[in-house]
Amino acid sequence: MNAKNIDKYTKEPGLVELKYFNLPEGEMFLLESGLKLPELKIAYETYGKLNARKSNAVLICHALSGDAHAAGYYRGEKKPGWWHEMIGPGKAFDTDKYFVVCSNIIGGCKGSSGPNSLDPRTGKPYGLSFPLVTIKDMVNAQKVLIDSFGIKRLLSVCGGSMGGMQALQWAVLYPDAVASCIPIATTYKHSAQQIAFSEVGRQAIMSDPAWNGGDYYEKGHPSAGLAVARMIGHITYMSNESMEKKFGRVLKKEKLGYEFTSEFEVEGYLRYRGDSFVKRFDANSYLYITKAMDYFDLQKDDKLSKAFKEVASRFMVISFSSDWLYPSFQSKEIVKALKMNGIDVTFCEISSDYGHDAFLLEFEEETKLIKHFLNTTHRRQKGHNDK
Repeated sequence: MNAKNIDKYTKEPGLVELKYFNLPEGEMFLLESGLKLPELKIAYETYGKLNARKSNAVLICHALSGDAHAAGYYRGEKKPGWWHEMIGPGKAFDTDKYFVVCSNIIGGCKGSSGPNSLDPRTGKPYGLSFPLVTIKDMVNAQKVLIDSFGIKRLLSVCGGSMGGMQALQWAVLYPDAVASCIPIATTYKHSAQQIAFSEVGRQAIMSDPAWNGGDYYEKGHPSAGLAVARMIGHITYMSNESMEKKFGRVLKKEKLGYEFTSEFEVEGYLRYRGDSFVKRFDANSYLYITKAMDYFDLQKDDKLSKAFKEVASRFMVISFSSDWLYPSFQSKEIVKALKMNGIDVTFCEISSDYGHDAFLLEFEEETKLIKHFLNTTHRRQKGHNDK
């Protein structure tokens, strides 16, 4: 069943189908490094209906551990997509009005070309022979997909965390193809501290003997290393306040056993997060994606304002008060650079105790902001198209 089949009574997207786009045979995809992929495959989902003018399309960009499954349900599964509360009739991304697209990034492991894909030249998984990719490469691949729909100009590009990096890159790289941009809980470049967290996670994976230089697909996954990487990452996604409220110093048993087991509730939670992540994610993709995030830097000649010189989009930049991974001051730097170029920009800092994870949890506040912003953009686009 296609994602356009919407249950209007429950206000939920119904069953959705993961689709695939492939470059025509013989065509190669050029990367920022100058290297070429011998083939390009993109996994994606769509929600809602593209109008006759193809002017109501919204692209949702996912974060590090996300994928194309942003909303709705797969047949036989009870868990919906990762932003299900935001996409559907009457929701922030109203599928009665908008045609919403979400694709898995290249370098990922959920259907798009990445290190776990089969190399057509060998018939085996690429592993580390897959070339390194950048945020710009991810966006260029999305542009190929969007072009395949015949869409000339997106109504909006939105994403949180790494998804926000992609949204920013879209506005900079394709200014005439983006009417509005909604970067959430993100940055225009990684700081040394942010790179450091990425590197510790990568080292956890590469130190696992099962990693085997990235060649593990037929020998056993480096589960221990990837689980630790996820545990490290998850600590940065939460705030001190949210961890204190959720766990405090609560013990799983009545008394300390003074042993190296997960005696505290927070220890058990992190181990659970690590173990569950291993079941759905590829270790090499974690390396590739975190490296792409570290490479990302929109600043030109030490001036961020230069990056936005040609931008033609409206912006709404959203941050969260307790996010210490991508703190609000980084969003404010983006806002300042946009204003220096006379760009229409709104900034909203949402008060939340959830930390960086707030963009996946603060649905009510995000919905109010995004719904109004998109409605305004849509009205302006209608006026623009009628001229």
